Amino acid sequence: MNLPRYIHSFFELVKLQKIEIYNEFSLQHELGLYLRNHLDSSFKIQFERNIKFFDITENLIKKELDIVIYNPTTNERYALELKYPKNGQHPETMFNFAKDIKFMEQMKEHGFSHTYAISYAEDKLFYSGSNIAGIYGYFRSNNPLHGEITKPTGKRDEQFYINGSYTIQWQALEDSSKYYLLEI
Repeated sequence: MNLPRYIHSFFELVKLQKIEIYNEFSLQHELGLYLRNHLDSSFKIQFERNIKFFDITENLIKKELDIVIYNPTTNERYALELKYPKNGQHPETMFNFAKDIKFMEQMKEHGFSHTYAISYAEDKLFYSGSNIAGIYGYFRSNNPLHGEITKPTGKRDEQFYINGSYTIQWQALEDSSKYYLLEI
């Protein structure tokens, strides 16, 4: 299945204002409904599915998948984590973007066929700006996201390690909105 093709087609409809998204919940449900209407009916599409459903009992960085697509008669499974930030908090949200990527790495390690991190932003400070040091550099420049990621604010007491190396490539939709689709 070429899931990225369907996701890019979905965002093209957002660009053409044929699908309206206005917060993360609407992104999750509109994308899920779009996929349900376009994918083979042998696939189930579910929202906020706990990882225990897939017999994953160890502690991972997160416990629930935003969207899961699976075929109950085969081992074909896809996981999508979504972000649509609306209230600034740029470094914290960028840290959460990275956390989704780590979670998708973990799901891939647990047998998922393909995993994806998807973020949509209308605030240009998520994808551009003069500050490209630290967490900003992964999302505002071509700095590859890899290695130890530490919470950028507060006590800085949360960290994790990104195994792969990922370059975030934002796709323009309108004057100020962009999204990225990262396959893990």
